Amino acid sequence: MNRFQTQTTGIRQDEFAEMVAERVERALAHYDEAINKPTMVSVGKIAGSIASAVTLLSPKHQRAIDAIHADLPGLASKFVRALAAEAARRSEAGTATSLPAASLADIDGPVSSSPRSQSDDLESMLIEDWAGRVAGSTYLEENLRIARSTLHRWQRRGEVVALRKGGRKHVFPLAQFVDGRPVAGIREVLSLISNPRLAWLWLTRPSAQLDGRIPIDLLRQDQIDDVVLAARAFAPD
Repeated sequence: MNRFQTQTTGIRQDEFAEMVAERVERALAHYDEAINKPTMVSVGKIAGSIASAVTLLSPKHQRAIDAIHADLPGLASKFVRALAAEAARRSEAGTATSLPAASLADIDGPVSSSPRSQSDDLESMLIEDWAGRVAGSTYLEENLRIARSTLHRWQRRGEVVALRKGGRKHVFPLAQFVDGRPVAGIREVLSLISNPRLAWLWLTRPSAQLDGRIPIDLLRQDQIDDVVLAARAFAPD
């Protein structure tokens, strides 16, 4: 980390990055109970590094960032997805003797292993490393106003993706909810890809059958038929 002092505050860049990282960690801990400590530390370091790097930008480059202000959320989402895919790739490469050679990010492409071996792989990984933001029933009740009884009913009916996280506890990927309800089409996908982890991995990766589009994004746009056809093509016979 660069140890130069900023011109305005005199704080060294490494100290500034650490300060940002600590505050981001505290914010995450307060905001989402399902995010584990190692993930919070990693996210804090990323945020601190980015914030510190911004202080080195010239006025010209700072104005360039301002010009794309409206696109920043989308760019940030792509950045996080890329990080998750790279983490999955490295995790897979580190255990090559038991995992398939293809990256989890390319699950819908030509993979030599069976869906069963892919689901075994997912069982050995931390949920937050591949599933995106997840939350427990307490968070969903307090923030999305989804009653626990309603959530459990959706789970019994297969209308929501529930991922087991140690023991009997389940967490729920947040990207599947729109206006406090799971998007339509989840039930159909789960009926075809019965393993919830494998189903959610497929839903959140670009699909060859969908011209590289991401199934969960299409479900959020009510393009249910296309996603169901692609899931049927992906599902084992």
